[in-house]
Amino acid sequence: MSDVKLDDNKKLKVPHVYVILLTIILICGVLTYVVPAGEYSMVENEEGREVLDPESFENVENTPVNPFGLLRSIPKGMVETALIIFFIFIVGGSFAVVEATGATEAALGKITQKMAGREKLLIPIIMFVFSLGGAVFGMAEETLPFIPIMVTLAIALGFDSLTGVGMVLAGAGAGFAGAFLNPFTIGVAQGIAGLPTFSGMGYRIFVYVIMYTLATSFIFWYAGRVKKDPKKSLMYEADQKREDVLDLDNLMDFTLRHKIVLLIVAATIGLLVYGVIEYGWYIEQISALFLGMAIVVAIAGGLGFNGFAESLIEGMSNLAGGALVVGFARAILVVLTEGQILDTILHSTSSLVSGLPSYLAALGMYIFQCFLNFIVPSGSGQAAVSIPILAPLSDLVGVTRQTAVLAYQFGDGISNIFTPTSGYFMAGLALAKVPWDKWAKWILPLILLEYLVAGILVVIANLIGYGPF
Repeated sequence: MSDVKLDDNKKLKVPHVYVILLTIILICGVLTYVVPAGEYSMVENEEGREVLDPESFENVENTPVNPFGLLRSIPKGMVETALIIFFIFIVGGSFAVVEATGATEAALGKITQKMAGREKLLIPIIMFVFSLGGAVFGMAEETLPFIPIMVTLAIALGFDSLTGVGMVLAGAGAGFAGAFLNPFTIGVAQGIAGLPTFSGMGYRIFVYVIMYTLATSFIFWYAGRVKKDPKKSLMYEADQKREDVLDLDNLMDFTLRHKIVLLIVAATIGLLVYGVIEYGWYIEQISALFLGMAIVVAIAGGLGFNGFAESLIEGMSNLAGGALVVGFARAILVVLTEGQILDTILHSTSSLVSGLPSYLAALGMYIFQCFLNFIVPSGSGQAAVSIPILAPLSDLVGVTRQTAVLAYQFGDGISNIFTPTSGYFMAGLALAKVPWDKWAKWILPLILLEYLVAGILVVIANLIGYGPF
């Protein structure tokens, strides 16, 4: 929402993301007094996963969250997301060390010179790479180290920081929403639903192409618009004040030392991909990897140990506000869980869906998953919560289980780059130094378009009997 003038001295401003989250926490706290508490029992399925027993819901004694409990939910949320918060600090600080060597600036200066007049051609290529990562192995947290580089590159090419972070997050997000091989969402959901692993591949590839095309077209159009008139960017004033930009009139030489530094960064990213695929590395291992990279880079780049420490601390301090917002977002789930109303919301919604015709039931499942993702942003966690309910429900209302999984996939994937409860997404904005309110206003047309198209794709899946069952 843009600023709306009330008079010459006052403006109506979009609330700060901390204010928005605190308001949601308060609303959820009130709901714990109003909504009856209830819970499902957890059981172990044939594959050894803990899932909900859809027949086990029962009301329990209310445990409303009092005002002090609401306040306590925030530090508890920070504890629960500590890995993500410190991941942001370490990765941001590590790339600040890389930037301090001048290697990034020198390399991007070279790219800028060579791509003069053809800057927009980089957008579909970069987005294809990230979308493929999202579609094949659920690339999410793994995108974060690339964001500072892409933001600096986008600004250097005459775009803005929104274009830079959009190429990464919207690209990977499109692949995540249209995934055809993601083991963390499709693999888990199909396993719980009793479907053959990665079945229905043909239609999912079709879905992926559509999602990639939508996201790329939006970023491509916007980038061209900003290129023609930089003042049309929502981040125009903020980008003018950024320190991580290139002075195109005074580009530094791309020296051997710079090349060595970037080779170290490239090797680190290669190790990241290998570790994630082969050993299932997650935030803790990735954080350690980039901290090690920063130490080696500082030595190779001539910063010395004091230079390393100073750059690391500066990079971390610049990200404090964005990093800690992850804990505030997690507090929402803490309140709903402690108030024991999350399962009640789940049960009530599934009961509503069960009374609809098949095509509307399919849409209802999709809409339900969209809302659920604002509360439970974890893809595998959401599958464990909802698929045990939606799979048998789909049998009752004439919707194939494959369609139910597709509805879950869309509901889980699309809003991951919009909802402030998504930890890695908020971490990405923190690394890009882009406020959530600016991003939300900018990305909302694409999110709404993806929601609409995904709804149509779910209906089509229902009409064609998307299976095998």
